[in-house]
Amino acid sequence: MKLAIKNSAAGIISMIWLCGCSLTEPIAATSNPTGDKVGVSSGTCYFGICLNVDASINSAVKNGNIKSITTVDYRTTNYLGIIKKYECIVTGN
Repeated sequence: MKLAIKNSAAGIISMIWLCGCSLTEPIAATSNPTGDKVGVSSGTCYFGICLNVDASINSAVKNGNIKSITTVDYRTTNYLGIIKKYECIVTGN
């Protein structure tokens, strides 16, 4: 009986720990030719507190050394509302 309770508790804790949701949304697209460079900027917030988070298009362009933008996507990942990660993904040349 104790083993069943321990296994159930471990299963519940594992489900809570691994539970998350990720959503990627297209923000913009241009008529520029498809590029092979990708730039990403991101930031993480804990319990709704965001410190030094820079998930901007400008930072992603600089990180990817992109001169002309093709697409911009924005991804938000949420883990039980405790940890939220924001990412800006820019593609281009």
